[in-house]
Amino acid sequence: MTEHKSDLLTSLFARGYIHQVTDAAGLDALASEQVIPAYVGFDATASSLHVGNLVSVMLLRRLQQAGHKPIVLMGGGTTKVGDPSGKDEIRKLLDDDGIAANIASIRRIFERFLTFGDGPTDAILVNNADWLDKLEYIPFLRDVGRHFTINRMLTFDSVKLRLDREQPLTFLEFNYMILQAYDFLELSRRSKCRLQMGGSDQWGNIVNGVELTRRIDSEEVFGVTTPLITKADGSKMGKSVNGAIWLHEDQLSHYEYWQFWRNTDDRDVGRFLRLFTDLPLDEITRLEGLEGAGINEAKKILADEATALCRGRAAAEEAAETARRTFEEGGAGDALPTFVVEGGSITIVDALVNLGFCASKGEARRLIKGGGARVDNEKVDDEAQLLTISAPVRVSAGKKHHGILTPGS
Repeated sequence: MTEHKSDLLTSLFARGYIHQVTDAAGLDALASEQVIPAYVGFDATASSLHVGNLVSVMLLRRLQQAGHKPIVLMGGGTTKVGDPSGKDEIRKLLDDDGIAANIASIRRIFERFLTFGDGPTDAILVNNADWLDKLEYIPFLRDVGRHFTINRMLTFDSVKLRLDREQPLTFLEFNYMILQAYDFLELSRRSKCRLQMGGSDQWGNIVNGVELTRRIDSEEVFGVTTPLITKADGSKMGKSVNGAIWLHEDQLSHYEYWQFWRNTDDRDVGRFLRLFTDLPLDEITRLEGLEGAGINEAKKILADEATALCRGRAAAEEAAETARRTFEEGGAGDALPTFVVEGGSITIVDALVNLGFCASKGEARRLIKGGGARVDNEKVDDEAQLLTISAPVRVSAGKKHHGILTPGS
């Protein structure tokens, strides 16, 4: 393994964050000599980020831990355009008020992972609407657009994949990569930013920004991408049978967030401990070497540490205690997802849907038919079963998903 001069690259490589680097030796040398302001961009398409965004959030955390300055770039401007990367369809566009509300909500997530302030290594949050909204179209095309060729833009995956699938790609979306490259140029000028980081699907956009900044300002800047984070079974990180794993507690309970990490495949435990916790590497090596019941303890530690980072230590302890009571004692647990039943009764199908265990009634019926639904630990065979709710009732979908039905007022 190559030895690096800087704490930054030593940490990023050791923990598995690096997929591609535009100039690893140059970045390593710079990081060993000075504080590097570096950014990751996040579009404000929802009020919360999800676990699929978490590796980028942790990148900024590692950067700050290594003595450098994180820049959280919120795409207040680019959200109005829509990133075509990995998308088959045109994304619904939000108005200014919706975007502003999402940015305010997402900032709360970053405040848990980063230290914000005015110091040399304190994080800052900026909004690219501050400069993109002020651009004049013709001067922008003349000064920036001339550095991009259609020939090359058509080779990038974000464009090529859409065209190969014969899915429409609007001219609005086609401009996204130019605007993202321009963000790097602006941040270089405004904040002396020298590094852009992002997922592997952003490599083309990042390289564009590196080249644009060099051509226009003759400034040396760098790019880093992370590998696509998939689970051992090949499925995409950040999704569960019930949908996205949201980082905000108002969209996903502490218990469900904890349980997502607790359900990690044995083969992923060491990798996820490196990426998503602050545990020392030697302790992670010990934990991933455990077998049998020991690996389950390692999974609980992963769940505790990942949840504590995102939700706070008290939330992690609450979720762990709920899990212990649910699985070891057969109790209900206070932090399980709940649904208030008005009117005194509900069908088992509606209960499964309203607790979020099934996306549709058809899916709920298939779960019941397959023997996966239980009420107070008793298997349900009849999809038409009516549940009378005069006291809290526990409903389970499979072995790992549990919720509580409570009576209305």
